[in-house]
Amino acid sequence: MRDCYCTVNLDQEEVFRTKIVEKSLCPFYGEDFYCEIPRSFRHLSFYIFDRDVFRRDSIIGKVAIQKEDLPKYHNRDTWFQLQHVDADSEVQGKVHLELRLSEVITDTGIVCHKLAARILECQGLPIVNGQCDPYATVTLAGPFRSEAKKTKVKKKTNNPQFDEVFYFEVTRPCSYSKKSHFDFEEEDVDKLEIRVDLWNASNLKFGDEFLGELRIPLKVLRQSSSYEAWYFLQPRDNGSKSLKPDDLGSLRLNVVYTEDHVFSSDYYSPLRDLLLKSADVEPVSASAAHILGEVCREKQEAAIPLVRLLLHYGRVVPFISAIASAEVKRTQDPNTIFRGNSLTSKCIDETMKLAGMHYLHVTLKPTIEEICQSHRSCEIDPVKLRDGENLENNMESLRQYVDRIFTVITKSGVSCPTVMCDIFFSLREAAAKRFQDDLDVRYTAVSSFIFLRFFAPAILSPNLFQLTPHHTDPQTSRTLTLISKTIQTLGSLSKSKSASFKESYMATFYEFFNEQKYADAVKNFLDLISSSGRRDPKSIEQPILLKEGFMIKRAQGRKRFGMKNFKKRWFRLTNHEFTYQKSKGDQPLCSIPIENILAVERLEEESFRMKNMFQVIQPERALYIQANNCVEAKDWIDILTKVSQCNQKRLTVFHPSAYLNGHWLCCRASSDTATGCTPCTGSLPANIQLDIDGDRETERIYSLFNLYMGKLEKMQEACGSKSVYDGPEQEEYSTFIIDDPQETYKTLKQVIAGVGALEQEHAQYRRDKFKKTRYGSQEHPIGDKSFQNYIRQQSEVSTHSI
Repeated sequence: MRDCYCTVNLDQEEVFRTKIVEKSLCPFYGEDFYCEIPRSFRHLSFYIFDRDVFRRDSIIGKVAIQKEDLPKYHNRDTWFQLQHVDADSEVQGKVHLELRLSEVITDTGIVCHKLAARILECQGLPIVNGQCDPYATVTLAGPFRSEAKKTKVKKKTNNPQFDEVFYFEVTRPCSYSKKSHFDFEEEDVDKLEIRVDLWNASNLKFGDEFLGELRIPLKVLRQSSSYEAWYFLQPRDNGSKSLKPDDLGSLRLNVVYTEDHVFSSDYYSPLRDLLLKSADVEPVSASAAHILGEVCREKQEAAIPLVRLLLHYGRVVPFISAIASAEVKRTQDPNTIFRGNSLTSKCIDETMKLAGMHYLHVTLKPTIEEICQSHRSCEIDPVKLRDGENLENNMESLRQYVDRIFTVITKSGVSCPTVMCDIFFSLREAAAKRFQDDLDVRYTAVSSFIFLRFFAPAILSPNLFQLTPHHTDPQTSRTLTLISKTIQTLGSLSKSKSASFKESYMATFYEFFNEQKYADAVKNFLDLISSSGRRDPKSIEQPILLKEGFMIKRAQGRKRFGMKNFKKRWFRLTNHEFTYQKSKGDQPLCSIPIENILAVERLEEESFRMKNMFQVIQPERALYIQANNCVEAKDWIDILTKVSQCNQKRLTVFHPSAYLNGHWLCCRASSDTATGCTPCTGSLPANIQLDIDGDRETERIYSLFNLYMGKLEKMQEACGSKSVYDGPEQEEYSTFIIDDPQETYKTLKQVIAGVGALEQEHAQYRRDKFKKTRYGSQEHPIGDKSFQNYIRQQSEVSTHSI
């Protein structure tokens, strides 16, 4: 048996690690990882490791998906065969090379040809066993010769600048009777090639590690005497042929990869304005946002970008109020209110997820963490009881947990975010107005969201709401399921409680909670979170924890004679201060008030020869920090920038490198207080709750409209048929909700025009980009498959347009 864990890597940089599943050959991880990708990459890789207590963990195998293949597997569960990991499978990075062929006349008057091979630099080489000391060998190889030369070793860098030139004699002088320009024997040059191999100089006795190679036939010099290009490194031709692929097992993954090509803001104005005024359109079913919900296959895919866009511009409450009251008018039975998967319920779900995440953490996290750590058995199904367990004890344990969670929820009303309270207020009003005879409907309308769709799912799967880092073990998971069921029933205020359970043991357990005080507590809580104008200054004052985790920091030089060394520390960021301590839960060693953060910027790798570094600039000094990987670094920089956005004294310029040995490495200024030499990066919107890019969301909505253009046109036909023909509806049109055909038609026309205009802009941009791009440039090195596919697509498109 093995103790295995899995890592997620961009190329070879680890960005996420699952928990270890012990003693299993078929481990189930069930973990979700989400990140914005902060840099370009070629492969998304997954490595499976076997933990070894005494030695370094051994790699079992890996799955590497090329970036251009990601759309193939988008949002589909797929089994991938594990591949062997060796030097050839780990090749990455690119090389900048220049070749020049020149005539040389020797003393005897004979002309011969010399080849100059200049190796300029490499980028993104793999780091082997935590270090990279690369050098290159340059070989001129042919059928009858092989001549090799070697560069110097560059220490501690995976982006080495070599800039070395090597000379080789190419032709045999005797065969040159003709003195014409480069008219050398074809067969001679055709058979010669330049080979560049990259190696990691290892100080171990096993020899140097292979990092990649490239081969260039000298044919490329036929057209002109010099040639310069970037190349992707490739594995060796005779690379160790892997064993049968089915030896290592396989890995099941579901990868969702989205790539948005976003223009600047002004391009989106027409479509964005149309979406933002959706709440004011009468009837709301004729608005652009509602139409998006009608044409999308899943309401969820429409709700996500819509809610984010409307939240960003502060229009989410009026829009949700409008669609909710329209839905309530269509509802016949008060018991089925907001139970379907309508656009309203999906939009409210999405808003609660975005605006309520911190509220959820403050309310539930301490209790959930305690349940996960205590491992008390709470099984109350007599059939599933283990030997030696007592049903009464288990029931008592479960009752205590349910009581505690019920109490923290019903006491948390003052912390409920304003946006959510405003939405609940409008739901309550709409429901009470529609069903005036039913006095409970004002509560069930709100509880169907806050309990059924917010608290209950978070208790059931805490890892999906970041309440726990990994998914819980089977016993804890069972406890949480039982708690979630009970809380859901308590919150739903249904009349005959015990009857609402399929299982008799749940009905027996529920007898504990059949007292009036529980129903009263729920009603008081629902009243508080759905009353208008509820503002509690206390809820804003307590510090909100925004992010925490281990990073490495350099001593700031606060002590006069202290060593400026690097140490691992636990960092915590709240909306009041940024602190670090030795480990989680210790007293802070240093606290920086948010108002003292003048800028947060990346730090150039050259400063300390360390990757993923950034600096937090304060009035008297800068704190240099190294994050664990590129994703972490981007997250920390973004959130620190956002929190300190409103500071009065924010800097406009900064030093991108460190102050070392009496001067700044970037601009060579000698004073440590010299003003910066580089402008600070663009600022983000200063609202802590949500980091949303409105243009990116509009671009997503545009691509959804574009994808479902056929349905938009069908909806136009439906409007036309409705306004002229008043009989029974045609089958194909009956799926759309159309209250006012003329208004809806007018909006559809504007949507289609806005989408068409954006489509033309995208096409024009692609054409311009295609004309400007050069194969072999730094952005598109030779060997870039995605670029070759791109060229193929573009040439197909251009032939169609001709």
